[in-house]
Amino acid sequence: MKKLFSVIQDDLSVCFVTGSTNAAIHHIFPGKGRRKLCEKYGFVVALEPEYHNMGSRSVHAAPNTGLDLKLKQTAQRYFEEHYGTREEFINLFLISYL
Repeated sequence: MKKLFSVIQDDLSVCFVTGSTNAAIHHIFPGKGRRKLCEKYGFVVALEPEYHNMGSRSVHAAPNTGLDLKLKQTAQRYFEEHYGTREEFINLFLISYL
């Protein structure tokens, strides 16, 4: 199994929001091909079900708002500070969240 890393959080065994160990890996940017890009650049976090895909305000239930938007903006800022330009980010992830 591939060893994932995150540029957002240090410990992928606990929920980014609550610290609970009942957490699953969330790829910050959805869509075909972007899962691998998230793994390449470290754009993953661990989220417990309420914040991942089970709650009404989870990142999957409310895309581009709240926590989901915060994670996307944080990842994009990291990309622009460490990996490349905004234009390069848009070429890979199709949109700017900033």
